[in-house]
Amino acid sequence: MTRPVIVLVGPPGSGKSTVGQVLAARLGVGFRDTDADIEATAGKPIPEIFIDEGEPRFRALEAEAVRAAASGHDGVLALGGGAVLAEATRELLHELPVVLLEVPLADAVKRVGLDSPRPLLAVNPRARWRELMAARRPLYLEVATAVVDTAGRSPEQVADAVLEALELKTPHD
Repeated sequence: MTRPVIVLVGPPGSGKSTVGQVLAARLGVGFRDTDADIEATAGKPIPEIFIDEGEPRFRALEAEAVRAAASGHDGVLALGGGAVLAEATRELLHELPVVLLEVPLADAVKRVGLDSPRPLLAVNPRARWRELMAARRPLYLEVATAVVDTAGRSPEQVADAVLEALELKTPHD
């Protein structure tokens, strides 16, 4: 069975996609983002899925995208911020090297602006981000093999910390 070498989880703005691409390049493997998989499957952006079909349909697409990627990708995998909400996804992640990228609200605001078209952050984004984190942080911690703080770090520095936390070596080490 093909399995990801690293799975990144965390809230919006934690750098999962950016850091994931850095890690994939360093390790000489592919990068996959389940949000991109969902958009490809649905044929439309995630905000439109929420509007047209609702959050339950999006979550079903998300769970399937994670299941497919977890068993069919051998590189670095970035999951959407809410992927850990599904119990089946959390069970699947227990078998994989999962890194939680933690980010303070101030950094998340700088990275995503919290005014971008993120459906769950549409109204009062700062308060909603805090609510999401209060609900999701225990789930992130449940699945995490390691936790890396991204505060004040560049994507390259975060990638270094991820590799160190998982005790992985790059081809150049």
